[in-house]
Amino acid sequence: MALKIPYRACLKRQRLDVPIRLLLPSARAASTTAAAAQKQEGDISAAFASLSGISFEPLEPRFADVKRRLIAGNEAAIHDSWTRLLHNLRDDIAEIRELGSTIVPEIDFKDIHSPSEAFVSAHRKRGVAVIRNVMPQEEALDLKRELRAYIQANPSTKAFPADNPQVYELYWSPSQMRARGHPNMIAAQRFLMNFWHSTDPNALVSTDHPTSYADRLRMRLPGDAKFALGPHVDGGSCERWEQEGYGKGKVYDAIWRGDWESFDPWESNTRLSVNSDLYNGVGACSMFRMFQGWLSMSNTGPYEGTLLVNPLFNKATAYFLLRPFFSPIQQPTACSPDTFLHPTNWHLDLSPTNSWLHGATPGRGQELRPELHPHLDLAQSMVHMPRVNPGDYVSWHCDTIHAVDSVHAGKSDSSVMYIPACPLTLDNAAFLARQRECFLQGTPCPDFGSGKGESEHVGRPGVEDVRALIPEEGMRAFGLQEWDAEESSLTSAQKELVNRANKMLGFYE
Repeated sequence: MALKIPYRACLKRQRLDVPIRLLLPSARAASTTAAAAQKQEGDISAAFASLSGISFEPLEPRFADVKRRLIAGNEAAIHDSWTRLLHNLRDDIAEIRELGSTIVPEIDFKDIHSPSEAFVSAHRKRGVAVIRNVMPQEEALDLKRELRAYIQANPSTKAFPADNPQVYELYWSPSQMRARGHPNMIAAQRFLMNFWHSTDPNALVSTDHPTSYADRLRMRLPGDAKFALGPHVDGGSCERWEQEGYGKGKVYDAIWRGDWESFDPWESNTRLSVNSDLYNGVGACSMFRMFQGWLSMSNTGPYEGTLLVNPLFNKATAYFLLRPFFSPIQQPTACSPDTFLHPTNWHLDLSPTNSWLHGATPGRGQELRPELHPHLDLAQSMVHMPRVNPGDYVSWHCDTIHAVDSVHAGKSDSSVMYIPACPLTLDNAAFLARQRECFLQGTPCPDFGSGKGESEHVGRPGVEDVRALIPEEGMRAFGLQEWDAEESSLTSAQKELVNRANKMLGFYE
């Protein structure tokens, strides 16, 4: 069913329909903080060194000290773990090469309440998935048609690249709001997030309460080669090695002590205190995203401007984290490829001059390249997502290395709305308050820079328009309605979390 919101009427109703409870002092305080913390204006190119023309090189000397302190006392164990990892990677990459895109587990939306053991096992191992038919195909195509109308009605919309737009700086279009709050989307997010767990039963995190993050959209056209975003991981870069970044939650401590095999990528408790944006980078996500994801609005297959993922998953994470600690004895120009890659050719390099964090740049995403991460054999271990149809939802764990086709060699558009899966946490609730104010004003999501954004856009929906588009659960996910703290199924930790989140959002005095 298509949206029927008159463009100009939406603008007239924008602030008048804001419920009084959304403007309580606590909500206003959060909005003031948001304004002070707003990032500089930019587009998706500002989030990645490669799209900004920045070269990968050693960082400032302090990072050599960061690395030495990180593994102090565990040097021998780290060296042994590196050797084990390289042997494991060789075997796993051979399997990926053989299976290709079929290695990505798939499930139909109607089966998410009773997934097969094969899907569950494969998803835990690979961290990526396709959920088919989250939205009926015609409904997804309606969203794309309405997006095109919204863009046509607002020619001032920013996009990258400016001369041939592929990625649009849009966050509040009716189509995006509807897709984020769609009941099937909320159900799919809850299903995925319940693969996570917490060893602390009192941890203030709930995967039963999805929260909505306002991200961009892509409409990539055949022949495009400018949106050539290579292998990368979002959620910061240098922060993964820094004590005040991921070190705050001890997320990767198993890897730092030389026991990468016991690293659990599905443990949520360690992620709650992480600061993944120490450098105020444009596009650096401030919410805890358990999964990144997108809703397809087109029929798209391999080499047609689609997504590639690295199903090595936790082993790839261990590799790119350990890579900066090791240097080759013989360079590739002086020996055979097998000799260069062999574990005996790599030594632990903790010299004061080794300030490399390969592919990491302050304020940008973590990138990976064959010359920087040779053992990952990215040409073989990056696989395309299977062919997707409008209404399919593609997801990948927040640690997953991913990329996009360097060239869109297909014959039709490759269009998606980026919609991650985020749990309810205190930090996520605080971000919702900031994000909600941006929605009310029509400015970009707080993570994506300042500027007027869609504040003057024709057809931008107001609160009551959104209420008419999405059900109660979607309104709650976006911070536009309070969660039910009296729900009988809540654990004590969830009840505390919901109460505190509601207060942070201004629903309680």
